[in-house]
Amino acid sequence: MDNQSAIPTQPTNAIPERQGPADSELPIMISPAYPGQPLLEAFGELRGDIESLVTRVGGVLLRGFDVPTVDDFQQFAAALGHPLLSYEFASTPRSAVSSGIYTSTEYPAHQHIPLHNEQAYTREWPMKIWFHCVTAAPEGGETPIADSRAIYRRMPLEIRERFEPGILYVRNYGDFDMPWQQVFNTEDRAEVEAFCHRAGIRCEWKPDGDLRTTQLCQGIETHPVTGERVWFNQGHLFHVSNLQPEVRESLEEMLDPEDMPRNVFFADGSPIDDAIFDEVRGVLADETVMFPWQAGDVLMLDNMLVAHARTPFKGPRKVVVAMAEGHGNLSSD
Repeated sequence: MDNQSAIPTQPTNAIPERQGPADSELPIMISPAYPGQPLLEAFGELRGDIESLVTRVGGVLLRGFDVPTVDDFQQFAAALGHPLLSYEFASTPRSAVSSGIYTSTEYPAHQHIPLHNEQAYTREWPMKIWFHCVTAAPEGGETPIADSRAIYRRMPLEIRERFEPGILYVRNYGDFDMPWQQVFNTEDRAEVEAFCHRAGIRCEWKPDGDLRTTQLCQGIETHPVTGERVWFNQGHLFHVSNLQPEVRESLEEMLDPEDMPRNVFFADGSPIDDAIFDEVRGVLADETVMFPWQAGDVLMLDNMLVAHARTPFKGPRKVVVAMAEGHGNLSSD
């Protein structure tokens, strides 16, 4: 029996309750050769299809396979040939589950996490990211995704032109954001300074002992394999317009602009108007694809080709994450 008949790939419209742009193929669903087939057993036959589909479409959903433990998920992700990465220079809280496996972002269940490409606020990022649904929330808790190439094409030309030189991320760690010790996984200032020097980050210790970092990062990038242009930044997450209005008003009353927990500016340091990110968020919304999780699902994404998010949820939910194949643009300096 040939590979195509043994491991059928189903079109995206075969995913129950999928919502999204009609012209998007995301995600291609791959089903087992027989009900409950162990994912690790199927890996040898699946690998070629997975790699080609992730490169072409950006993401595949492996549904219906038996993934009995997080360790099985870890072995599957590692079997693609790249060591699993640790979560460095964090922007959100995660907990390590096992080597190379982390919880999804530990924000409260009622909060929405907007679309983003993992670690696009840095100049080093994983090329591959996997999500494994251990427990599907009874209500909500989806992981929406979107094609970063389509986002780039849909983005107004004037916004693309303003983001082309890059955008400047400013972070102040401490009382109103993650402590620097958690972000850098160390209590040693010298280690922080060495990391920042290597990563092209300007760091400044403030009189109260807290830390400010500033880094110019990409707004738009070119995929190293496909050569396609992608919208690749987290400006809309870091900009003050992402705060709840009452939180933003309170912080702006207490803090000078340079001391806001997070903010983002154009490459020349000039402010970015809220209206620009209103347009950016509108484009992201138009390209969003969403479907309910099922326990056992494994979603594999090319992190440059596809952004991901999280919807609010009720009840228990457990989704774990793995990342691999580090890439970046530090060498462009």
